[in-house]
Amino acid sequence: MTRTHAVLYDLTSLDLFITVAQERNLTRASRIKHMAVSAISKRITELEAQIGSPLLVRNARGVELTPAGQSLLFHARQIKQTMAQLDIELSGYASGVKGHIHLHAITSALSQFLPQDLASFSRVYPAIKFDIEERVGSAVVRAVADGRAELGIIAEQTPTQGLETYPYRHDELTLAVPVGHALAHRERVTFKEVLAHEMVGPHLDSSMHTLLTAEAAKLDMTPQLRIRVSSFDCMCRMVSNGLGIAVLPRSVISQYLRSHKLKAVTLDEPWAKRTLLLVVKKYDAASATLKTFIDHLRLAP
Repeated sequence: MTRTHAVLYDLTSLDLFITVAQERNLTRASRIKHMAVSAISKRITELEAQIGSPLLVRNARGVELTPAGQSLLFHARQIKQTMAQLDIELSGYASGVKGHIHLHAITSALSQFLPQDLASFSRVYPAIKFDIEERVGSAVVRAVADGRAELGIIAEQTPTQGLETYPYRHDELTLAVPVGHALAHRERVTFKEVLAHEMVGPHLDSSMHTLLTAEAAKLDMTPQLRIRVSSFDCMCRMVSNGLGIAVLPRSVISQYLRSHKLKAVTLDEPWAKRTLLLVVKKYDAASATLKTFIDHLRLAP
């Protein structure tokens, strides 16, 4: 029979069903839940009537799950976990927390600017919580577009799929080379000179890869990528071990100059100075908490 309407499940009945399924015994479940066996059995029968299929097979040792029962157990556990997380988050509001922001950002933002901007924001709004995930630019845009993130930070070269964007910060892409490399004595190099050497490159989906590939194509050249790696820290380690040279934000390289024996060489290209953007579905429709945070980031030095 085709079901033409959604079934509304009782959370208490689902919780009881999980206990029965775990114990494989109605009597043990009744002791755990401090309910009569008949009351639990009635709840299970009502669930079976709702679903239109048996959930349990009763035998001398207890009960076994039918295929429908196995499916319900899987989803009931997910619902229980979601409700527990919801309770944790909402209890935070009851105790005075004023907001919760889900943010996805590219590595450049997380490794350079965001920590200090979060610190200054949190000093003013200490009760606001953050969930932050590091993603490549295209994944940041997808997360904001489908609602998994309320705010994203990307590089300006990343297509934004119609999302609203606001300038955030500027960074400078610079060449990282190991001390002793042929380019290490130079103060400035062109990208054409860089492309003559083997490189440690970023992840295929990253905004950095998109930019470098596009600029190489303008020169009718292709980067000699020996290794691809998504972490800036790993890229610096690869460079320090002579596995290639890399284009990275200057402030990232500066953290590793002494420890990794690297040299930062200015990339003499206009596109090496780039803008990072905040991306949001619609600022006017954002919560007051999110607007306050976006305004704070837009005013950052």
